[in-house]
Parts: sequence; structure tokens; C-alpha cells
Amino acid sequence: MKYVKKTLAVIAASVVALVVAYNLWGYLTLGTISPDPDAGRDSLANRVVMVFGATGSAGDGLLKAAIEDPNVEKVHVVTRRASPRIDAGVASGKVMMYLHEDFTDYSSMLDVLPEVNTVLWGLGTSSLKVDEDTYTKIHVDFPLSFIRSWLSVRTDGPMAFHFVTGMGTGADESARWARDKARTETEMAKMAEDTGLRTFSYRSAYIRPTAEQSNALSYFGEWIMRPGNLVVTATDLGRAMLEISARTQELANGTLIDNADTNAFAEAYKQVNK
Repeated sequence: MKYVKKTLAVIAASVVALVVAYNLWGYLTLGTISPDPDAGRDSLANRVVMVFGATGSAGDGLLKAAIEDPNVEKVHVVTRRASPRIDAGVASGKVMMYLHEDFTDYSSMLDVLPEVNTVLWGLGTSSLKVDEDTYTKIHVDFPLSFIRSWLSVRTDGPMAFHFVTGMGTGADESARWARDKARTETEMAKMAEDTGLRTFSYRSAYIRPTAEQSNALSYFGEWIMRPGNLVVTATDLGRAMLEISARTQELANGTLIDNADTNAFAEAYKQVNK
């Protein structure tokens, strides 16, 4: 029994030390972009929004942010299935739902894509749930196929594509998932060059789901990671995306946005939309 207690104590101490170390690292290193308090905002930049992954823990918050934004007139949701939030949005008249299966083919939407200003892309899965080739298809082929189709029918701004990548993404990382997402970050920025489209990648840490999808463990994770700027709520992630879209002249195509940056732009959004 003494050995078990000692082992548990060592494990607990190690976990606490790891949490403290991550928070200290985040506090000292994250937050490289500060919203310009004098930046202009285009109220029409988010007039029509399209959301992918709206039934997921991050995407549900992106959809909530889009629905609640007073400057968003219409929300197109591309999804394999409905959700309570999607159904409520459709009932309100603000949301149009498109049941879609092949996320490498958007030929059925070419009549809709020309009106879309902003895309919030939360579609994705954990690398632990699928094999590497499937992961690549979801996180590389799906978004790049969409951008290619979008640019085939519209190239005039304001246009913004917001892609959730995740902390740890990088072309030189050992994990294939990290290299895959870095590849998407680079390739979508290249595709947008010399067009009115700006692409943004969010290297978020912990995304706490909306209240409807959270539980006690979700809030505990938020509590222990908040000091190091390592957590953002899913809804605030969507608000930050909308704020960055509205600031049409502030951030360049291809900008990488860390977790502290996201929270800063979400706060700027809330100051404007009190």
C-alpha cells in the first residue's frame, strides 16, 4: 500500500509540474499579434458565412458565433448530419443546411459559393481515430479542394478562409499530422496569392466546447490551462475569426495565429459588439 501511495504521489506531482511548465511556456511565448485598436472594420466582410464541421466540438462554437453575429446575414452549413444548433438556425431562417458527403467535390455548390465572404473551417478529426492516409485526406485534400472550387467562381474580396490547425503544427515536426496541417497552411496561402482571398491558420491549444457540449472535465481543463493562454472557447474562436475577417486590411494572407492571439481578437470582437 505504501508503494501504491508513493507511486500515485509521484504521478500527481509529475502532472502538476507538467501543467505548470506548459502554462509558464505559454505565458512567456504565446501572443505575437496584437489587434490594432485603430484598425478599420468592414461591416460587409462577413455578410455571408459558410461553416464546415459544425457538429463537432469546435465547429459548434464557430456556428454559434456566426449565428449570433449581427453583421452576418446568412450562414451556409455544409455537413453530413444535422445538430440541434443547425436545426434551430434553419428554423430561424438565418441558416441554410447542405447535407454533403464528398468533401473533395463541391460542384453542386458552385451557384452558392460566389456569394460567400467568410469560411469557418472546423472540419477535422483526431489523428488517433483514423489512419494516416485518411487523416491526410481530411486535413489536406478536403480544405484545398474547397478553396480550389471557391476560387474558380470568386476571386474578389472581401474573402477569408479560417482553418483550425492546432498547436504543434509544423513542417519540421516528427508527427505526420503536424506536417500535414503545415502543408495545408502553406498550400492554401499560395492558392490565395494574387486574389482577394486571405487565409488564416489557428494553432490553437485546448478548445473548450460550447456550454451545450461541455461537462465538468471540460471546465476543469479550461481552468488549469487558462493561466498560460492555452485555452480558447469554441465560440470565442469563431468570434476571433469573424473579427479578423472584418479587419480587411490588418492581417496578411497566410498569417499564423496562436492561442493568445485568438483570445486577443475575440476580446476585440466583444468590445465592438457589446
